[in-house]
Amino acid sequence: MEPIEIVKIAANALNEKKAKQLTAVKISDLTVLTDYFLICTATSSTNVRALCDEVEDKLEAIGLRPHHIEGRATGWIVLDYGEVIIHIFGANEREYYGLDKMWSDGTFIDMNEILVNSEED
Repeated sequence: MEPIEIVKIAANALNEKKAKQLTAVKISDLTVLTDYFLICTATSSTNVRALCDEVEDKLEAIGLRPHHIEGRATGWIVLDYGEVIIHIFGANEREYYGLDKMWSDGTFIDMNEILVNSEED
């Protein structure tokens, strides 16, 4: 499966669970770490975990499991699917760590092309 397809499935799962500030960045030209970052903001600590669970469920349904998950007990969960790394932040954590700014040289993906229901917040 192509990495962009993983991004689409995960992004739609996050969108269904009301993730905020959903952003996808292609960084394969900048690093060997991964091809894409998918970044979102949760509305609460409970929502952080619910978003994580939803992504895991949707990707597991197509046979994908994360290589690693970090931060389950924090305000920032990272799901590593190899070519796609998904960052689910609480609002304060997202602002503090500023991944969007850190990877601003990457190619930002138009979420309207990815989301089935592209009503962004």
